[in-house]
Amino acid sequence: MKRLFFLLLLTQLFNAATSSAQDMTSKLGYTGWNHMALHVKDIEASKTFYREIIGMKPVQVPDNLKAIRGWFDAGNGQMIHLLAGRTEPVVADKDGGHMALFVASIDQAEKFLTEKHLQFHKQVRFDGVTQIYFADPDGYLIELNQK
Repeated sequence: MKRLFFLLLLTQLFNAATSSAQDMTSKLGYTGWNHMALHVKDIEASKTFYREIIGMKPVQVPDNLKAIRGWFDAGNGQMIHLLAGRTEPVVADKDGGHMALFVASIDQAEKFLTEKHLQFHKQVRFDGVTQIYFADPDGYLIELNQK
């Protein structure tokens, strides 16, 4: 019985490995996330927000784009790109499109947002995780979770 189980397990692993190799050649080939671009109304206000409120480190932008772009290091080689020129309002709600970030302490994040007089929504998710939602200057929603 043990030998049969081992043989079945080995067959499953082989099939999974073969399937994965075939998937790599027949699929797009996604290997990771590079950046997310946000179309913003006031590039300077958004740069200040992502630098001073979120705490992201600015990334050097080519000189010819400095007036209309802001790039920020989101960690692990990933970035957020801010693109000037948005004229339409952003419509978002916490159950729709948003980005989620980890924070070291949800309590400290709540205290910081309160001190900065930023409105936020705090809730406890179905699995007991506390989340905070707040908007950037354009209305893009940001969800905070404690790692």
